[in-house]
Amino acid sequence: MKEPLALAIFLAGFAQLCVLVASALVPLRLNWRDSLADLPHLHRQLYWTYGGYVVLGIVANGLIAIVNADALADGSTLARCVCGYIAIFWGIRLSLQTVLDVKEHLIAWWLHAGYHTLTVLFASFTALFAFAALRW
Repeated sequence: MKEPLALAIFLAGFAQLCVLVASALVPLRLNWRDSLADLPHLHRQLYWTYGGYVVLGIVANGLIAIVNADALADGSTLARCVCGYIAIFWGIRLSLQTVLDVKEHLIAWWLHAGYHTLTVLFASFTALFAFAALRW
């Protein structure tokens, strides 16, 4: 790592992969098996498909940041575009925090803590990758 920005991107790559722990808990905590049972088969398949795309997107973003941290910090057009994409990805997820109604599911202190930790991570990813994309 040649510069602090590259180190921050590298560490953010690992942190993005850590978000997958929370993602893995969603189908269990929300009891998708029973909650979605009344939906048509195609709708259930779509939930799993969309979830899979999000997971694969997070894996890709995390691995790209880990493997290419120096390149993403170098300010090239491609680096700025990739960082811009990752910033938009996490910025959209961060904005969803304001409209998703999760209150009934935050029934333990550790769920509250996890929810707020995720919010901080989403904001951090958005800010870091936006900075990398927009810096001159």
